[in-house]
Order: sequence, then structure tokens, then C-alpha cells
Amino acid sequence: MAQPLVHGRFIWQGLITEDPAGAAPFYSRVIGWRAEPSAVDPSYTIVSAASGPVAGISKLSDANRAQGARADWMSFIGADDVDALVAQAEKLGAKVHRAAADIDKVGRYAILADPQGATFALFKPLESAPPKAGAPQLGELAWHELTTTDPEAALKFYQELFGWQLMHRMDMGQMGFYWIFGSDGVQRGGIFNLYKLPHPAPGPYWTPYFEVADADKAAQAASKAGGRVLNGPMDVPGGGRIAQLADPSGVAFAVHTAPKSAASSEAAKPAAGTKKPAVSAQPAAPAKVAAKPAAKKAAVRKPAPKKSAAKKAAPKSVRRKAGKKKGGSKKTATRSRSSASKASKASSARRAARPARRKAKRGAGKARRKK
Repeated sequence: MAQPLVHGRFIWQGLITEDPAGAAPFYSRVIGWRAEPSAVDPSYTIVSAASGPVAGISKLSDANRAQGARADWMSFIGADDVDALVAQAEKLGAKVHRAAADIDKVGRYAILADPQGATFALFKPLESAPPKAGAPQLGELAWHELTTTDPEAALKFYQELFGWQLMHRMDMGQMGFYWIFGSDGVQRGGIFNLYKLPHPAPGPYWTPYFEVADADKAAQAASKAGGRVLNGPMDVPGGGRIAQLADPSGVAFAVHTAPKSAASSEAAKPAAGTKKPAVSAQPAAPAKVAAKPAAKKAAVRKPAPKKSAAKKAAPKSVRRKAGKKKGGSKKTATRSRSSASKASKASSARRAARPARRKAKRGAGKARRKK
């Protein structure tokens, strides 16, 4: 079965400390982990969240000190070929603190320091889980932060090794820029300038951020258990809240709490089988909807004046028709008068012709008698 791609992924976290026996209960109080010895090496303590193993705790030995190691959290970053990547890292200016070696039944790893001095590990596990999707669960890794002397150069180094992308460069004013990197379109961590820190630091280093339910309570728990608050608790862009802390041995780490809006939105989702509230259960919405049809009805009544105007216009057409009728009667009367005038003239002509006819008759009578 093919293993999921691991190259460039943050796979594991390792704490090297002078007091592993005291570190396990401390982190359990602050983050809520469960601690148990490794089945492969009982001197190695594995700490787990509810979702599974997250990190391991080991003792800082004299041999580690001789190699330049100090008490610290170390990020194990996936490599397809540990030996080849060690050679490439050396060409880019990294130093090898521990040459590539196998861990029985676990995988192959190497420990290096980047060109600015921050230590990290290359790791190719024998078995690996696919990358988790979605927000980190309680106790899991939430963020990875590199504090270094040259953020731009450091980012270029890790880009050459793992193909990380610069996703955003956040301007923090007097604090300088915060370089957010990621891969496959997902933000993985940030890079910050060591000289801008509000507290002293031993040198460039990686800081893991672990997800907790309440960053403020985690900071209080750290103080009560012998640790220190280095910075915060405080809000961060995006609505989350963080606290940067140190354990009793002085090793820096941080906690993160997801935005309350995200948590409340998850809680607000109805459980399976829960009925959605009816629309009528929201009185405000129907009131607003009812107001809109009222305006539409008023708009329908507006054409009423047009109807009255039509009524006023009707008499005009009636008058026009009446006018036509009157005009027609005038013409009829004119024609009647004209006919009467002609008749009168004819009558006069007939009257005028009567004497002539009588005279013609009398003349004709006299002529017959003379014969």
C-alpha cells in the first residue's frame, strides 16, 4: 500500500529536556495530554491528545550537549529521501548535528541546523497517516513559528528544501514583518525576526503552537506548574488567542485557541434528527415580509386617478360625436333651403309664363274665328 506523501509536512514534535520525568506532568496540566512510555524505548515518553500521539519527550544527554544541542522543542519535517536532503541542506549552508540514521520500527531521521542556527529534523517514517483536514483538535499542533535573525534568507532555505510558498507578508509596524508560509494552498506557519522579540531568546529556534480550549487558562496553569508566561495571552489576526510560554526547564512553546465564532458555529449546527425551527417561530421576519406587500397594494391603487381621467375624457368624445351630429343637421338644413330656393324660382317662372300663354291662346282663338 502506497504511503501518503510526507515531504515538507510537519509530522512530529520532539522535546529534549533535562527533566523528562517532570516535563510530562507539566504539559499534561497545561495542554491536557496523556503520557505513556514508548513500547520501542521505555526511556522515550509519548504524549497524546484525544485524537492520537502528538509528540515525544527524551532526556538531553551529555552526547547531545557535545553535539551542540540544548533543551528545546524540535520539529520533525517529512522527507522523501533523508540522505539526499541532508546533502542538499549542507550545500545550502546547513550544519548536520546528527547524521542520517534509522530508528528501529519507526523510520529514518537526521538532525540539522539551518544557516541561521535553528535546529530541525528530517524524518521519513515507515508508516505515515494522511494529512489531517480541517481545524486542529485539542492537543494537536496548530501552528509552527520560526524565530530567526534573517527571515527572508531562512524562508528561501526552506523553500529550496521543501517547496514551501510565501503566502503572506504581514506588516506589524515596529515589530517588522511576519512571513506566513504554507504548501498546497494551506498556511503552515510563520517566520519572525528574532531581534523584534519582546523577551530575550538564546538564538534562532522553532516554536510549536498547541491547540487548547482556553489560552488564558493554559497560561495560568503553566505559571502554577512552575513555568513562565513569555508573552500574552493576546488576540491575534483571525480572531484566535495565543500565549507564549516556557516550561520549568526554560523551553519555549505556545498555545492557541480557535476563534469563539468558529467554536460557536460548530455548536450551532443541529444534531442529526434535530428539526429546524419553523419560519413562523421567527416573528421578526414575517413582520418585515408583511410590510412589503402593503407597499405593493398602495402602488396598485395609484392608477385610480387614471380611471377618473378616462371618465373626464369620455365627455370630450361624446361632444365630438355631438359636434359631428350638429354639423350634419346644418348641412341637411342648407340642402333643404337650396331645394326650397330652386322650387321658389321655378314657381315664379311658371307664374311669369302664364300671361304669355293666355295671350297666345287669345291670339289663336281670334285667328280661328276670322276663318
